Amino acid sequence: MGLRFAGPSKGVRNGVFRAVRKVVEAAADLTPGARRNNSLSSVGRFLVLGSLAVVVVALSLGFAFDGAWRVLPPAGLRLLVVAMKFRYLERHAGYYYCMIVRGDQVVIERWDRESVSRFEFNRDWAQVVFREPRGKESGRLTLPSHGNEVEFGIHLTDERRAAVACRMKEHLSIR
Repeated sequence: MGLRFAGPSKGVRNGVFRAVRKVVEAAADLTPGARRNNSLSSVGRFLVLGSLAVVVVALSLGFAFDGAWRVLPPAGLRLLVVAMKFRYLERHAGYYYCMIVRGDQVVIERWDRESVSRFEFNRDWAQVVFREPRGKESGRLTLPSHGNEVEFGIHLTDERRAAVACRMKEHLSIR
């Protein structure tokens, strides 16, 4: 299905995370992960933004020197909006979800920025609930148990989320 264990994307944590991942995967029955599709690295995003800024500033200054100075504020504003979006992408690039099924325990880990949230459920009580997408609303994959509900795979497409839900349901029911 193409599922993989996903982890943080920065610094020294990668080496440590890889070592921990190997130990966890060896001991776990199932370890799917879900993370954002980061097609550009941090350096790549910086280079794209920088080259876009150079082109926009050069064109704007060319028009300004030719007498169309009113081009400068909208061009600067658009460049600012693109820079803010790139900053948002950079801040959220390392987010991921991981589910570990080991024996009678189901563990969901969620990495947001620098914090890790860990939710543990009893395998007998954990359920996998997939709500089909309706209209513009995307589908949801949740694991409810004892009044707690954890959403899993918000970075996946609806098709991938449905596939993960089927795989998780099968695996939780098999002993």
